[in-house]
Amino acid sequence: MIFTLDIGNTNIKTALFDGADMVKYWRVSTNRMYTSDEYGILLTNLFRHEGLEPEQVTGIIISSVVPTINFTIDHMCQNYFHRTPMFVVPGIKTGINIRYEHPRELGSDRIANAVAAYEHYGAPVIFIDFGTATTFGVVDEGGVFLGGAICPGIKLASEALVSGTAKLPRFELTRPESVIGRTTLTNLQSGMYYGYVGLVRNIVHQMKQELGKPCTVVATGGMAAMIAEESHVIDKLDGLLTLKGLRAIWEKNKDTFGA
Repeated sequence: MIFTLDIGNTNIKTALFDGADMVKYWRVSTNRMYTSDEYGILLTNLFRHEGLEPEQVTGIIISSVVPTINFTIDHMCQNYFHRTPMFVVPGIKTGINIRYEHPRELGSDRIANAVAAYEHYGAPVIFIDFGTATTFGVVDEGGVFLGGAICPGIKLASEALVSGTAKLPRFELTRPESVIGRTTLTNLQSGMYYGYVGLVRNIVHQMKQELGKPCTVVATGGMAAMIAEESHVIDKLDGLLTLKGLRAIWEKNKDTFGA
């Protein structure tokens, strides 16, 4: 079975795949202070809680946007799963053509998303990942990753709003009943929610105009469902998009990797 890890700034999303079938999915916090032993004990305990054993893992593939913990995770994989992990790095086979001026700058999570969106939803396709940052990407009908857009994630934006002001309170990110709020709390919720919906709708609209043809829009990440409900521009929700992309990349590289 293949163990996939998507290391983000806030969370590490992981999934165990048996072929194309997902066996189990876990999410843990990204902690830059953890040692390889702490991560190893945490993940192997999650395995055993589900009646699984680390020895069942035959390959590991990792996407990381937190390079400072890559060494730690690498050693954890070797010490606790007895596997050398494959990292998504420049030069890895993806099955798509990345038309980026500086390909080494492209995050490995966005590469995995592009692969999964193209393979599972066809093309042209726009994919959106609602994480700490919200990232947009576009793959055309020829399997070419054209580029995209990056903006602050809705949680990050709300934290910046509260921490950068003296009197505004922390608030729950939820859909308010109306745009015109009558309390400071509902004003904050309205501005953040409807403002973000407008941001997503406008970026998708502009991307579709530049493509000049119909396309599928797929979204992943924690806030995807809430934004999709109001924006009406998201066609598909797929919480496992990045991990599916990692599994697909593993299949394309396992022979040269020595798996």
